[in-house]
Amino acid sequence: MVTKDENTTVVDIISKKILISQARPDSDKSPYFELQRKFPVELVFYPFIKIEGIASKEFRKQKIDLTKFPCIIFTSRNAIDHYFRMHEETKRPIDQETKYFCTTESVALYLQKFILYRKRKVFFGANNNNKSLFDVINKHKENQSFLYVCSENQQDNEIVNWLKANNCEFSLAFMYRSVSNDIKPLLEETEFDVICLFTPSGLKSLIDNFPEYKQNRTILGAFGENTSKAVTDAGLNIGIKAPIPQAPSMVTALEKFLAEEAKK
Repeated sequence: MVTKDENTTVVDIISKKILISQARPDSDKSPYFELQRKFPVELVFYPFIKIEGIASKEFRKQKIDLTKFPCIIFTSRNAIDHYFRMHEETKRPIDQETKYFCTTESVALYLQKFILYRKRKVFFGANNNNKSLFDVINKHKENQSFLYVCSENQQDNEIVNWLKANNCEFSLAFMYRSVSNDIKPLLEETEFDVICLFTPSGLKSLIDNFPEYKQNRTILGAFGENTSKAVTDAGLNIGIKAPIPQAPSMVTALEKFLAEEAKK
């Protein structure tokens, strides 16, 4: 252990390899890179899952008429990509008055790739979480039907349960599925101090690649209640959790963790 005196800085103490189980951000302005500038950590980005679109022929078996839903719920950019893809492949028109409800502002802003962004038809929770999204949906749910676009193997049960409990008319639309990526070469070659997981499918990929996975001293970060539950159900421990009031994102949770490590 490093012996600290009053002149010791974070830079003197922390040196960790952190694996982010997502694709590397496109922009250098990502808060992840700000974290890397603030702390001497090595961030490695590698998606644990890959997304496969469900073919329109297969989607038709769900018997969902996309034109019958004036309100759409999105929890990710993948959902948005495949929703508009499915409209194109099935040749179904998009009503200009459709309302879109998104879990976060970043997801909502991604809609600009496909539609003319107007505040009166794009909504997201003030706190970028499910609870604040529910507050928004609650104001618009009367006489409306919602289409929740999600992965075949990863819908958010909290959203589904809330829609049921609040008597919302809704349907699930499975337009894509997540498949485990080959992460063996990366994890066999490099030992990581921290692995950040964002979905239950991310954990499934870890277990699929390493059926006898032992956590040992690795710190696992989990984003979202479903991911946290999957980690604990697998008998593993969570060392970093988000979102929480003090850390609404994985980046802020990592920053909090690294700052606390510096004090040890």
